[in-house]
Amino acid sequence: MDATDKKLLELMQIDSKKTTKELSGKLNLSVTAVYERIKKLEREGIISKYATILDKTKIDKGFVVFCHIKLIKHSKDLISEFEKEVVTLNEVLECFHVSGDYDYILKICVKDMEEYREFMVTKLTTLQHIGSTHSTFMIGEVKNSTSFVIN
Repeated sequence: MDATDKKLLELMQIDSKKTTKELSGKLNLSVTAVYERIKKLEREGIISKYATILDKTKIDKGFVVFCHIKLIKHSKDLISEFEKEVVTLNEVLECFHVSGDYDYILKICVKDMEEYREFMVTKLTTLQHIGSTHSTFMIGEVKNSTSFVIN
C-alpha cells in the first residue's frame, strides 16, 4: 500500500459515496487508475465492506447500553456457543471478547429502558453460560468515528 492508496482510503472513509471521478480529481489520477486501486484494495481485504451509518435517535434506537458479560466457565465449547448465539441478536451492534473482570462487552441499541429490560428478560438472559451481567448506559456521545488515519 503506497501513499496514494492511503490517501484514497482516507477520502473514502470521509465519504464512501464519492465517485471515482471525484476521487480522481482529489488524487490527480485518472478515473481508471482510481477504480483499479479500489478494486485492488477490495481484493486484498483492506476494504472489507461499505455501510450506511444511521442516526440512532431518528430511528428510535438512541438508548445505548454497554453490557459487560461474565461467563460461568471458560471452555472453548462454551465460548463458541455463546458467540454463535449473541451474533443473532439484532439489538447487539458490537460484541467484544475482552480481558479483565468481564469476558465480553456488548454495545446494544434500543428505544428506551423499557425495551432494554424486555431485551434482557426475553433474549439476553436466555443465552446459556452467562454467569453475570453489568449494564452501563450512555449519557452522551463524545466521539463516534468509523475512520482512522492510516500511517
